[in-house]
Amino acid sequence: MNTVRTFRVIASMLLAFSLFACKPTTSEQGKADSTPLAEVNGTVITTQDFKNEVDKLPPYLKPMVQSVEGKKELLDSMVVREIILEQAKKDGVDKSKEVADRLEDLRKRLIVETYLKKKVEQEAQLSDAELKKFYDENKEKFKTGEQVKASHILVKTEKEAQDLLAQLKGGAVFEDLAKKYSTDSSASKGGDLGWFSRGAMVPEFDKAVFSLKEGETSGIVKTQFGYHIIKLTGKRPAGIRAFDEVKEQIKTNLLPGKQQEIFQKMKDELKKNAKVSVKEDVLNSLDLTADGGQGAAPALKK
Repeated sequence: MNTVRTFRVIASMLLAFSLFACKPTTSEQGKADSTPLAEVNGTVITTQDFKNEVDKLPPYLKPMVQSVEGKKELLDSMVVREIILEQAKKDGVDKSKEVADRLEDLRKRLIVETYLKKKVEQEAQLSDAELKKFYDENKEKFKTGEQVKASHILVKTEKEAQDLLAQLKGGAVFEDLAKKYSTDSSASKGGDLGWFSRGAMVPEFDKAVFSLKEGETSGIVKTQFGYHIIKLTGKRPAGIRAFDEVKEQIKTNLLPGKQQEIFQKMKDELKKNAKVSVKEDVLNSLDLTADGGQGAAPALKK
């Protein structure tokens, strides 16, 4: 897929998400940045509007708007949305029954979602004692080989890598260069790749990173992806990870189950205190086919 076609696909995806995103209110924005970014028939799109739009994108789309082309595509999708919104209002769509019905449905869903989120988050708390108990009973789950934590800068040509290496030797900050020049998705995090074990990376990268001392920066490492400059930011030996190292991991794994447990308990309690009458016969006789049973093919004569 060539670059132009790729950005057309990205633009379509961004527009789809942008069209269905709600514009934030002033209270949601807090100290909003009101610097104008674009104007559409008198409606101003600010830098804060743009940042809020980026925040609402799914994680897999966010890296796409880090580039100049991606930013332009997202802004264009916001401009198109304003134009469509203005035309729709002129046509009276905003006052149609269809929109009113959907807004009412959305309002109900939002109220329920907000209530559940608040109640479940309040009650689904995991104590340190619970987390430690799980750790003590499942230590084998946290046994790992030697691991390293590293950051890298990835560029397309050896000359670019040489220029960056010279800047690093001259005192430039690794993370700043990674954010500015790296073509990898980790660029937004200063090149941080997190913790990983031997064999997790391609052989050339793997060999180079595991030969570094903590805090050391490599020379230029060539792989199938391009030219890397690697910085080792952490190192830990093989063994069972300490509780403090895996505490958040355990919490992340156990929390969904705890939340489901709280939700089920709350649901049962609410139903027990409510007057509910279900018409089983009506439910069982419901025809959910597309034509409501009206266009079914006639039975064949025997």
